[in-house]
Amino acid sequence: MRDIAIFSGGAHQLLAEEICASLALPLSDAAISRFSNDCVQVQLRANCRERDVFIIQPLVPPVQEHLVELLLMLDAARGASAARITAVIPHYAYARSDKKDTPRISIGGRLVADLIATAGANRVLTLALHAPQVHGFFSVPVDHLNAIQVLAQHFRDRDLANTIVVSPDLGNAKPATQFARVLGVPVAAGSKRRLADDRVVIDAIVGDVAGKDVIVLDDEIATGGSILELLDRLGEQGVGQISIACTHGLFTGKAIERLGSRPEIAEIVTTNTVPLPPEKQLPNLHVLSIAPLMGEAIRRIHEGESVSSLFMKGV
Repeated sequence: MRDIAIFSGGAHQLLAEEICASLALPLSDAAISRFSNDCVQVQLRANCRERDVFIIQPLVPPVQEHLVELLLMLDAARGASAARITAVIPHYAYARSDKKDTPRISIGGRLVADLIATAGANRVLTLALHAPQVHGFFSVPVDHLNAIQVLAQHFRDRDLANTIVVSPDLGNAKPATQFARVLGVPVAAGSKRRLADDRVVIDAIVGDVAGKDVIVLDDEIATGGSILELLDRLGEQGVGQISIACTHGLFTGKAIERLGSRPEIAEIVTTNTVPLPPEKQLPNLHVLSIAPLMGEAIRRIHEGESVSSLFMKGV
């Protein structure tokens, strides 16, 4: 693969290195520094002129810091005469801000999408947007992948005859149905109401889960509030073994402490879209790599091949 340059911001360089390793390509050097007035400066230390440039940067805490890094890197690539610039954003944090549900608030998902395009991105590659409609906020082409096949591979070799997939809410029911179809098992969903960022109520579970082993599938786990509420409802239904699977394991606030205190959780399965420091590593936590999936998408974008087959097909 020639005429390609892949850079990483400071958010998750280990993932960028894994993606480059899957492509047998080097990760191009970039320097991120600060001026004395705390302004961020970035420098791309590889030739970008007339090259296909990919900049890998998930929007993870501190989100605003990493967003500014991404914008500056996109602008630097444009200023260096890149032929095409793709923002590779494994986790797009502002997908949660997808609607005006209270007066006088900003729809952050759309605003940040505009900023990314204005900074110089000609294309966006992302994974499992929290709100699928955010795809339409971008004025540039978006390749929106999911990790369903990556997560499903973890469970495929088991006896799933008495297993059901459960979504914490009806909004995530479509991905949960796709996941259940891949595994060949039924699906159920919780009826959820959100009271605050870390407080939810699940009134009921739609579907028959009694006596079954459960795989809870969510797109992301932040504070863990939805999962804990769902565990209470599942316990009332007398389910068997409980596994939890998600694409984005953010585990913010007291999430790790709260999840670690629940003995009914047999395992937690997530991907490496966001970095997980040692203090967030539970004994029953399994982290799966999405580097081969993202690497294959980058290769197809670079070579002008179809990416749509990756939407439901893992690599």
